[in-house]
Amino acid sequence: MNSETVQDVTSPSSATTTGAALFELRGVCVSFPSAGTHRSILDDVSLAVKSGEVVGIVGPSGTGKTTLLRVLSGLLAPTSGEVLLDGQPVTAPSQDAVTVFQDYSSALLPWRTVGRNVALPLERGVGKAERKERVIRALETVGLADRADEYPWRLSGGMQQRVQIARALVLEPRVLLMDEPFGALDAITKASLHDQLLEVQAKTGSTIIFITHDVEEAVYLSDRVVVIHGTPGMLVHTVSTELSRPRDQIQTRDVPRYQDVRNQLAKVLRDGHAD
Repeated sequence: MNSETVQDVTSPSSATTTGAALFELRGVCVSFPSAGTHRSILDDVSLAVKSGEVVGIVGPSGTGKTTLLRVLSGLLAPTSGEVLLDGQPVTAPSQDAVTVFQDYSSALLPWRTVGRNVALPLERGVGKAERKERVIRALETVGLADRADEYPWRLSGGMQQRVQIARALVLEPRVLLMDEPFGALDAITKASLHDQLLEVQAKTGSTIIFITHDVEEAVYLSDRVVVIHGTPGMLVHTVSTELSRPRDQIQTRDVPRYQDVRNQLAKVLRDGHAD
């Protein structure tokens, strides 16, 4: 890993040249007790993400990507280092940063309608009229306003994942954290949801940080892609995609820059470091 790559990854200014950092990780390390010692999962992870940015995280299995997302969400405290959201320490889960998981079928309650699934996070502390309005708005954002009275098990996998995204959006979060959100879907459905997610981001202005094993998915969706590699996991490379929006499943993938970034990431994932 050369010095230029390290500077790209660790310097907050390199990630926030067009806006202030919303999410920051500073020297984050995570380790767990293991057989009388400590097993290190993440080592010295520093990253800054600006408001409205879409950042993809790629890396081999076992490099700590999901652990990193849990740290960002406040579900897991780092062993050392700090996590900041809008300058404030992240010490517990909050409505400002909501996680969408891959397993939509387990995340949704089959005995509740789509509308009632989406309303679930609002049932404490939000009045009925406001709750209904926010549910309708969230379902409209993901294109499912006409399915509010359906049950999740009657919907396709892609629609179920859109319901889960709507349930996150109903909280009006500043950040969507997504753990391989499209990994269980077929290629055609996945492509459709890629475009749906970009439309959601355009409508809401949300910051999106997502994990994927799919390099092409990372390039297509992201403003910036970071690579986590090794044991313990470290951020070894970052690249801005520099792809214009709106994006198109055919035209965008034919742009030379798309192909250059894809190939660059594939090489880093293979070698474990940038040239």
